[in-house]
Amino acid sequence: MASDAEKVVTDFCNAWPRKNIDELLGFFTEDAVYHNIPMEAARGKAAIRAAINTFLPGSKSIEFKILKSAANGNVVFNERVDFIDLGAKKIQLPVTGVFEISGGKISAWRDYFDMATYTKQMS
Repeated sequence: MASDAEKVVTDFCNAWPRKNIDELLGFFTEDAVYHNIPMEAARGKAAIRAAINTFLPGSKSIEFKILKSAANGNVVFNERVDFIDLGAKKIQLPVTGVFEISGGKISAWRDYFDMATYTKQMS
């Protein structure tokens, strides 16, 4: 049975196809940190909104397919594939996500992926 923390992360990942930035931001604490490890971290909801808006509005569809998930207390790890349809480009990116949950919301989200895999699909 999934923990409360794992349910928050699963619900968050399942929200992406709706592409509703306000819904996605509702999963975060005010002082949350979102860090795509190859890039600079976004700190706070305004910065997270800006980071997500670099790819959300231009995408035709986005889906996070969780392959495996594990939780230890308030920390959730998931192995997933992110599918991003940009119209001319269709990205399939293997990702490991690490989420920290505080008060039922995401306080930290770190995604680990191979940047070369992403850029190769973008060229």
